[in-house]
Amino acid sequence: MPSISGRTYLAIPGPSVIPDSVLNAMHRASPNIYEGDIIGMTGEIFDQLKQLAGTRHHVAIYIANGHGGWEAALSNMFSRGDKALVLASGLFGTGWAAAATQMGVDIEIMDFGRSAADPARLEDRLRADTDRSIKYVMVTHVDTASSVRNDLKAIRRAIDAADHPALLAVDAIASLGCDELRMDDWGIDLLIGASQKGLMLPPGLALLWLSNKALAAAQEAGLATPYWAAAPRVTATEFWRFFGGTPPTQHLYGLHEALRLVLVEEGLDAVWRRHRVLAAAIWAAFDAWGAGGTGIGLNVTDPAMRGHSVTAARIADGNGLRLRRWLETEAGVTLGVGLGMAAPDEPAYGDYLRIGHMGHVNAHMVMGVLGTMEAGLNALDVPHGSGALEAAARVLGGRQ
Repeated sequence: MPSISGRTYLAIPGPSVIPDSVLNAMHRASPNIYEGDIIGMTGEIFDQLKQLAGTRHHVAIYIANGHGGWEAALSNMFSRGDKALVLASGLFGTGWAAAATQMGVDIEIMDFGRSAADPARLEDRLRADTDRSIKYVMVTHVDTASSVRNDLKAIRRAIDAADHPALLAVDAIASLGCDELRMDDWGIDLLIGASQKGLMLPPGLALLWLSNKALAAAQEAGLATPYWAAAPRVTATEFWRFFGGTPPTQHLYGLHEALRLVLVEEGLDAVWRRHRVLAAAIWAAFDAWGAGGTGIGLNVTDPAMRGHSVTAARIADGNGLRLRRWLETEAGVTLGVGLGMAAPDEPAYGDYLRIGHMGHVNAHMVMGVLGTMEAGLNALDVPHGSGALEAAARVLGGRQ
């Protein structure tokens, strides 16, 4: 008998759970956008966003989703015909490359499949670029589909070791506010974020941070249009110019509260630590379920290459799909579909799933998801190893 009369739980990798205080902050009438408190609050938001990304430089806010963030970045990075090197570790790496190609950028892809980018290969390729035609190196920090996490510090070192002038652009949509990220210290020139994952808001805001070098390049980018151009936003002296028009008022109130929760109430280092522990608990459960060759396992075998905001996994023989359906109809828990692991018309498509554990998530929420997953595995007679919940509990209790 279904048991979903209580509150359901959306455990997908974005949109993520929205804290009550953020919902309450957004639940208000539209303000005067020409004067008043919203002007000063927005100034605080820009300062907080710089703190979140670890930069002293520039930030722009767009009314868009993550794909809009891609386009905002590309518009400010390139002129038609410019060349870029994309390090792809999953569907979203190749997706960003495809968007750039459609906009007229000459894209070269180094596809690493379900592994992190190899800095040595990057260095060799940049050394071979003797005419220095590669303008940007583009990479996802955490690929939302594969859950691969790239070592941005090592990528920056590889660019520097090759003595190449390419700027480093990073899609941090799935990692921002979840994985450690230090824009200036790690030599990142352009960074993309969005509101609906670690920032615990509804979709609707795309965020773009630029170093001084990236801003200078943006001012020469031929793809920049009046709305997407970053320079008029980061140098704005009138409030509306920060947003290219009417500001996203309710989102701004919610963002101000979300940033307070992350930076003040919990603290950024503690937020990163919480995401590491919660991720490790989920990985421990999967290790136990997969023991003995049950056909259950994580997409990324090396823990050092796993993101801390999303876990992509496989449950063989179509059981990933069966489990997702059981969880939603019988337990009120929704897991994410597998993306990029198999085509929808391939039998293996039903093997894959993803768990989102980003933003406003704590130990009992993770244990609840794992417990209902184990109930589903039992109900569906899916072969699995024992001791998963105990293994996760040991991690959460600091005993592993």
